[in-house]
Amino acid sequence: MTEQRRHAEEAAGPQEETELASAWAALVATARRTVADGLVVGTSGNVSARVGDIVLVTPSGVPYDRLTEHDITGVDLTGRQVLGTLVPTSELPMHLAVHRTTDARAVVHTHAVHATAVSTLVPELPPIHYMTSALGGGVRVAPYAAYGTDELADNMLRALDGRSGCLLQNHGTITYGSTLDQAYDRTAQLEWMCRLWLTASSVPGLTPSLLTEEQLAEVAERLKGYGQRR
Repeated sequence: MTEQRRHAEEAAGPQEETELASAWAALVATARRTVADGLVVGTSGNVSARVGDIVLVTPSGVPYDRLTEHDITGVDLTGRQVLGTLVPTSELPMHLAVHRTTDARAVVHTHAVHATAVSTLVPELPPIHYMTSALGGGVRVAPYAAYGTDELADNMLRALDGRSGCLLQNHGTITYGSTLDQAYDRTAQLEWMCRLWLTASSVPGLTPSLLTEEQLAEVAERLKGYGQRR
């Protein structure tokens, strides 16, 4: 029995092991998607998914296309490693802060170009599009702090207050959701809105129109009934 396998059996029963394996496969697929869609370069960015009290995370410095089912990496909510032998992402403090303080089941962090550019220009993404409401309102920029620090995690939590996504100054984005797909879609939407604002605001002599709080509130209500009924 490998050391990884022994750690896994100590952390979870057979049913949870199956759930963890499925979640790990989805996490790796999501991480690879961030590279394929140009939201990260190399091993930058990271992804996490919560299964019970275990948080699966991408490992530090390992190209996503090399990850296999045997590389499962997980910690408990205190950060103690309970699955695998690969070192967890250096941004673990941010991921754990989100999982401990929200109902998140998944977190996606990227270094998306347009979003990172916006983070260097303004303290909040101007409400250029109604999908701002899908992230809970105006997308704030968390003040800069060195990566992997508790200070960055604290700044991020303040920027996330009442939101499901924020920008990290001179760094990137972070979003969360009830599923990996939702967290990823919010990241992609945030990057698109940043690109839209940069494009519109770059036209000489013109200023983009922005939405009011009342208009965003109306959209927020409409979004509550959006999608297929179950």
